Amino acid sequence: MTETGPLRGRHRELAELDALVERARAGRSGALVVSGEAGVGKTALLDRMVAARPGTGVRVERVVAWESEMELAYAGLQQLCGPMMGSAVRLPGPQREAIEAAFGLRAAGAPSPFLVGLALLGLLTEAADGRALLCVVDDAQWLDEASARAVAFAARRLDAEGIAVVLAMRTVGTVFTGLPRLAVEGLGHDDSHELLRLAVPGGLDRRVRDQLVAEARGNPLALRELPRALSPAEIAGGFSLTGSMPLESRIEQSLVAQLAPLPGSARLLLLLAAADPTGDPGLLWRASAALGLGQADFDAAKEADALTVGARVSFRHPLVRSAVYRTASQEWRRRVHAALADATGAGRDPDRRAWHRASATLRPDEEVAADLERSAARARARGGAAAAAAFLERAAELTPDPVLRGQRLIAAAEAKHDAGAPAAALRLLDTVGGHPLTTLQQALVVRLRARAGYALRRDASGPGLLLAAAQGLEGLDPVLARDTYIEALAAAIYGGRLGDAAQVTAVATAILRATPAPEPPAPEPAAADAPAADAPAADAPDGGTAGGGRARDLILRGQALLAAHGQEAAIGTLRQAQRAFLEQAPDSLELHWMWFASRAAQDLWDARALRALADRQVELARAEGVVTVLPIALSLLMLAQTVDGDLDAAEASCDEIDAIKDVTGHPLPQYGRLFLAAYRGQAGETERLAARIRADSYTRGEGYGLSAVNFSQAILYNGLGRFAEAVEAGRRELPYTHELSHAMRTLLELVEAAAHTGEQALAEQAFEQLAGVTRPVGTNWARAVLTMARAQLGPPGTAEPLYREAIERFERERIPIMVGRCRLLLGEELSRLDRRAEAAEQLRAAYESLSGCGLNGFAERAARELRALGQAPRARPYEPAARLTDQELNVARLAREGLTNRDIGARLFISDRTAEYHLRKVFMKLGIKARTDLRTALSDPDRPPAPAQ
Repeated sequence: MTETGPLRGRHRELAELDALVERARAGRSGALVVSGEAGVGKTALLDRMVAARPGTGVRVERVVAWESEMELAYAGLQQLCGPMMGSAVRLPGPQREAIEAAFGLRAAGAPSPFLVGLALLGLLTEAADGRALLCVVDDAQWLDEASARAVAFAARRLDAEGIAVVLAMRTVGTVFTGLPRLAVEGLGHDDSHELLRLAVPGGLDRRVRDQLVAEARGNPLALRELPRALSPAEIAGGFSLTGSMPLESRIEQSLVAQLAPLPGSARLLLLLAAADPTGDPGLLWRASAALGLGQADFDAAKEADALTVGARVSFRHPLVRSAVYRTASQEWRRRVHAALADATGAGRDPDRRAWHRASATLRPDEEVAADLERSAARARARGGAAAAAAFLERAAELTPDPVLRGQRLIAAAEAKHDAGAPAAALRLLDTVGGHPLTTLQQALVVRLRARAGYALRRDASGPGLLLAAAQGLEGLDPVLARDTYIEALAAAIYGGRLGDAAQVTAVATAILRATPAPEPPAPEPAAADAPAADAPAADAPDGGTAGGGRARDLILRGQALLAAHGQEAAIGTLRQAQRAFLEQAPDSLELHWMWFASRAAQDLWDARALRALADRQVELARAEGVVTVLPIALSLLMLAQTVDGDLDAAEASCDEIDAIKDVTGHPLPQYGRLFLAAYRGQAGETERLAARIRADSYTRGEGYGLSAVNFSQAILYNGLGRFAEAVEAGRRELPYTHELSHAMRTLLELVEAAAHTGEQALAEQAFEQLAGVTRPVGTNWARAVLTMARAQLGPPGTAEPLYREAIERFERERIPIMVGRCRLLLGEELSRLDRRAEAAEQLRAAYESLSGCGLNGFAERAARELRALGQAPRARPYEPAARLTDQELNVARLAREGLTNRDIGARLFISDRTAEYHLRKVFMKLGIKARTDLRTALSDPDRPPAPAQ
C-alpha cells in the first residue's frame, strides 16, 4: 500500500514496526527504540502501528510521557501499568509488594528498583496471557528515571512472552542504550515536496516552496504546520523565513499561531488539558467547570484539531501540548493549576494535588510547603529520591520561616545526592548558608558537602573532608559519625597509589582515637579451621584482640588498625569482626558494611570466611531487597566461586550484576568480567576490559582498579605461557603490596613469571614480600601460597616435596584452581628432571583439573607440556550440554536443582514463560522428557563435583 501524508516515504520504518508486532503474535517478544527529532514522524508511525491492530488479537497499551512528571518517581510506569494491575495478584509476593509500594498502593518501605523491574516484566507477561501485547510509550525521553530504568530492564529481558515494546524518543538516553533502535530520519527531497503540496493544496510560490523545504530539512511536521501560519501574501511570494530559531521552536510557534484565533476561554481549556499529564477526562471536566468553561470551548478545541476527549484526553501531537504550555503566561498557568488542585481529591492523588497547588502558588505559604514535604516523605517511601528532592526544593522555596526553610533545603540537598545528582546537591547547599542552623544541622551540611564533592570529583580532597565531617558528628550522632568514618577510610584506601598514603594513615589514626578499644573476648574452644599453632596471636596494640560490640564497630577499628599499623596488628580484630557478622543478625547498615568484612577475609587468606561472608551477604541482600548492596555482594560471591573453581557460577553472578546495573545504574566497574576473562585465557577480552578499567581508574583517582588490571594481566599471561608480559604486569605491583588485596596476590604470579624467565633476583624479591603478608596470617591458604612460591626458587630436585605440601593444603581448603596450577608446575619440574612418566601423570591431572574449572589458558599450557613428552591430553567425552546456549544452560542447571519456572525466572531475571520456553529447548536438545533426567544429562564425569557450601 502506498502511504500518503505524514507516512509518505516511511515503508522501511512501517515494515520494521509491523514485523515486531507479528513476532509478538507468533509468541516471540522484542523491543524497539524509535528515535528522531521532534516532528520527524515518530508519533505518526505509532498511530499507524496501533490503528492497524484492531481485530488482530493484539492488546494495545499506549501512554505519552510528560515533561512535568519527570520528577515524580514511577509516574510513567503507573500510567503504563494502571490497566494491567488486576493481574498483579498473580505476581510473586515480593514483586507485587514492590510495584504496589512504588505506586503508593500500600504502605511499605522504599521498594527495590530491581524488584519493580522484575514486577513489570511479570505484569506484562501476565497481561499478555497467551495473546500478543503491544506496549507503546511516546515521548519516552520524558519518563522519570525510575520508570525509564524499569522499562529498559524489562525490555532487555523479553524473549518468549508474545510482547512488543516500542519506545519513541527524541534522543536515546544512556538508560536505553543497547536496545534495538529504529532511527527515523527526515524525508528525502521528492517526498518533502510532495508532502508540502498536500499540506498546501493551492498554488505556492516556488521561492516560498523551496525555502520551506530547505528550512524543514525533511521534517514532516514542519512541512505540514509551518505553511499554516503563512498569510496569503506570504504564500504568494512575499514570505521570508529566518533560520536563526531552532526548528522545534519554529514548529511550536506555528502551532501556537494556528491556535491564536480561538476564543480565550478555548485556549484556557487547552492549557488546562496540557497542565494535566494524566489524561483523565473526569478531572478535566471538573476543573473546567470550576473555571467557567463549557461545551462550546470543548467544541472549539476539537474543531481546531488540537484536542480530543474520549477515554483519555489527548492532543493531536505531543508538540501541541508542549507549545500550549510553554507559551502560556505565568498567571494563566497558576489559574489552571489551582483548578486542577481543587479538582484532584486529596485522598486519591495527594502528590499530584500538592504539585498542582505549588505550581499555583506565587508567595511563601507554609500550608502548601508542608503539603509538599509530606509528598516528599511518600516519594522517599516509594524509593523516589529524585521526586523527594523536587518536592523538598519547592517546599523550601515556599517556606516563610527561615529556620524551617534551611531544614528543608538540607533535606532536599540530601535527596538530590541520593538521587545521583551531587552537583545539584552542592548547589542547594550553597543556598543554606544564610539560614539559622543548629549545631547538628551545620555538621550535616559539612558531611553532605564532603560526600557530594567526593562523588562529583573523586579527588584527593575527599578523604580529608569526609574525616572532618565524621569528627564534627562525634557527640552529635555517633552512628552517623562511624558511617562517615568508614566512608573516609574507604575513599582513602580506594585512592591507593593514586591517592595520598599519609592521608590513609591520618584517617586510620583518627578512627583509632575516636573508637574505644573493645573488651577482650571470652576464651573460645579450638575450631577445626583455626590457624596453625605457630600462627601469631595477633593482639592489636589496643590491648588485646577485639571482641564484643557491634559488627560495624569491630570492622571499622580493624580496618583502621590494618591501615595504620599493618596486617599483623589488625588480625585479631578483623577475625573477631568476621565472626560478629556471621553470628548476629545484622541490620541494613551492617549489611552495607559487610563488604569490609569480606575484604578482610581476602586480606587474611581465609577462604572459608570468604565463602561464608559472601553467601551470607548475598542471602541477606536478596531477602531485604537491598539492591544497592547486592552488586557488591555478588562480586564477592563471584570471587568465592572462582576460588572454588566454579567459573560458570561466577559468570552467572556477573550476569546478575549486569542485570542489576541495568535497572539501578550502579557504577560498579566490571572487575568480575576482567578476572574471569583472565582465568579463561581470553586475551582479547582481558585487554579490552583492562584498557577500560585502567582509564576509568585514572579518571576516578582509584588505584584499586589499576591493581585489579595488573593482577588479571599477570594471571592471563602466566596461563598463556607469555611469561615476559606476566613479569611486566606483576612488577608494576611490587611497590604497593602493603595495600594487600590484588597487589598482594600478584606476588605469586610474579614469582612464577620471573622464575620462568630466569630473573632470579626479581623472583626472590617478590617471594620475600609475599612472605611478609602470608606468614603473619598462618592459614592453610596463606601457607600453601608461600610453599608454592618457595618451590619455584630452590635448586633442581628440591621442589617436589614443597609442591606436594602445597597441593595437600590447597585440597584441604577446597581451592581446585590452585591444586591444578600446582600440579602443572610440578609436572614441568619433573619434566626438566627427565622423569617423564611422573611428569606426564601430573600434567594430565593438571590438564583435567584446570580444564574442568574453565582455566583454559593454564589447561592448554599443560597440554603443550604433555605433547612435548610425546603424549596427548585425554580427550574429554562429548557433552550434549555443549549444544546449549548460555541461557539454556543456566535454566537447565536451576531446574536440575529443583527450582520451578517462576523461581528460575526470578533468579535469572526473565519471565517464567521464557524459562519454560528455554527448558523445552533444553529437553529437545538433550533428548530427555522430564526434569528428573537433567541430573544425568548435565553430568560431566571429568569434572569434580563442586565443593559443598
